Amino acid sequence: MDQRMIAGYTPVAPAARMDNHGPSIARVALRTGQDLYARTGSMIGYEGFIQYEANPSGLGRAAAGRLSGENVPLMRCHGDGLLYLADYGAHVVCLELADDNLSVNAANVLAFDAHLQWGVQRVKGVAKFAGQGLFNLGISGTGWVAVTSRGMPVVVDCAQAGETCVDPDALVAWSTGLRVEGKRSFKASSLIGRGSGEAFQLAFSGQGFVVVQPSEDSTERLTQPQQQ
Repeated sequence: MDQRMIAGYTPVAPAARMDNHGPSIARVALRTGQDLYARTGSMIGYEGFIQYEANPSGLGRAAAGRLSGENVPLMRCHGDGLLYLADYGAHVVCLELADDNLSVNAANVLAFDAHLQWGVQRVKGVAKFAGQGLFNLGISGTGWVAVTSRGMPVVVDCAQAGETCVDPDALVAWSTGLRVEGKRSFKASSLIGRGSGEAFQLAFSGQGFVVVQPSEDSTERLTQPQQQ
């Protein structure tokens, strides 16, 4: 085979613990003792010796997510090698946390380092605007997180951009150090959001970033669900 035909697709040496191979694949360098939690069914390939444990012990917190609609089916990955993860062709964003706190829509969680702290969180101060609570997966500590986006996302640095308003259905993740306020827009109700009546947005400000996807239905799958 002419090697020039595959030159643009062969992987190169990873630059970090977690990085991208193209826009839709996360590549994780696993080492012994550096386990990873990944969305069940997201493994598309691996090099070396890697093992998987579905529904591992200690994931009782995921069950609590069912009460809030934020169930995250996870598997524990461990071993020594390169692991490739994807989710129905969605774009993947790899984020390195440095003693940070991140709030992620559970539908957009692809993988995170097993040593990070995590659990289902209720986003405070939103219910009185949205008419209901908003629950996310909170991940904190120092390590790597991979999230997905239905299309090329935009990552906004609120410290530079100032107040940033986002449609909740397009929201992927944000730094929990940001101030979050709910806002209603009467005049723009026919232009913003998919629902009828008043349009509702979340306004972020302060030090941190917000990840927004070009889709207003974060729970919709790109294709039919795969069989487990």
